[in-house]
Amino acid sequence: MTDRPVVYVGMSADLIHPGHINLLRRADELGDVTVGLLTDGAIASYKRLPHMTYEQRKAVVESLQTVRQIVAQETLDYVPNLERIKPDFVVHGDDWRTGVQEQTRQRVIDALEQWGGKLVEVPYTEGISSTQLHESVKQIGTTPNVRLSRLRRLLANKPLVRILEAHSGLTGLIVENSSVEVDGHTKEFDGMWSSSLTDSTARGKPDIEAVDISSRLLTVNELFEVTTKPLVFDADTGGQPEHFSFNVRSLERLGVSGVIIEDKEGLKRNSLFGTEVAQTQSRIEDFSERIAIGKRAQITNDFMIIARIESLILDQGMDDAVERSEAYIEAGADGIMIHSRRTEPNEIFEFCRQFDKLPKRVPLVAVPSSYHQVTEAELADHGVNMVIYANHLLRAAYPQMAKVAESILQHGRAHEAEPLLAPIKETLAIIPENA
Repeated sequence: MTDRPVVYVGMSADLIHPGHINLLRRADELGDVTVGLLTDGAIASYKRLPHMTYEQRKAVVESLQTVRQIVAQETLDYVPNLERIKPDFVVHGDDWRTGVQEQTRQRVIDALEQWGGKLVEVPYTEGISSTQLHESVKQIGTTPNVRLSRLRRLLANKPLVRILEAHSGLTGLIVENSSVEVDGHTKEFDGMWSSSLTDSTARGKPDIEAVDISSRLLTVNELFEVTTKPLVFDADTGGQPEHFSFNVRSLERLGVSGVIIEDKEGLKRNSLFGTEVAQTQSRIEDFSERIAIGKRAQITNDFMIIARIESLILDQGMDDAVERSEAYIEAGADGIMIHSRRTEPNEIFEFCRQFDKLPKRVPLVAVPSSYHQVTEAELADHGVNMVIYANHLLRAAYPQMAKVAESILQHGRAHEAEPLLAPIKETLAIIPENA
């Protein structure tokens, strides 16, 4: 650094555009520029995970001649870095004077007053929108390698990863594009769940592994053609060990981020039947070997094999569930999914407490289908890292479609069913190319 004043600029720098360049030029006029580059975790705390990793974004910013130094900004709050660096100036666009960043701006002003620093605000560059650029990237699509690695990045940088079931291109678009604003933060789904239950039910077939892997991969391809988000694949028991090895390679090659297999054997029956139907749990040693076979088969370090434990479903007890967790992690499982058919979450919470004491911890997955009153915040507080809403889009579609069919039969026309239907234009607009 030189004797020039120190200038601090906080940036995400995921998609560098002329607005960023204007900002950095103004900062360079004032002194030596230090960029506080937001980490993946800081960005993911309030909006989507950035397209590029921190290291990739850092390499881009380092190449800019106006930048003298880069430091990691671990939070949205500038103050920790400002108090350490004590810059003479902070430069920011003037678009943060109102809205969600207003309080952040005030904290910057209060911190600078402590050592006589100054906030310099640069007029917003018209015609440039990060949101529009993000939408353009989505329209271009993604690659298998980028999609494949995204789940691990999400788990590393978000307190809770939110996954929703998708069983068609249309439902994939719903997962891709659904978002809401909550307390100034954008909430959206982080990825898709390809469920064997919904995939088979959508085809009118029973949930007993009646749909073969080739047919299910066709659904994955349909989803990948119109989406960019990562996908977790429900592989039921994983099938024969030699088949599982082949399936891991097929999924990984497509760009699937992870597979979940359950520790049962024999004819697959839906877990929520519990002990009402005959279901056999695998021996710990046998299932551990299945996990190890899958891990040996995968090519990249990004692909995840997650072990689903059925002990609580089959009334085998908490000790059995915890014992299996430890054994499966030792066998190489990249995550543990704990399942329960109870209508309240206490059983899951108790498992979480015991799971947290294991000598080695991996991401923990919950599927609140039966205990649906639990909140994501409660699950995260108990150590859950990923929540899967496993069948909700299919379950939402069926009753509505049945009502429409019955209405047409009842009235001999479609008029009475219209309040249950989306307008034609709205339906067409779901597909971006139709808009």
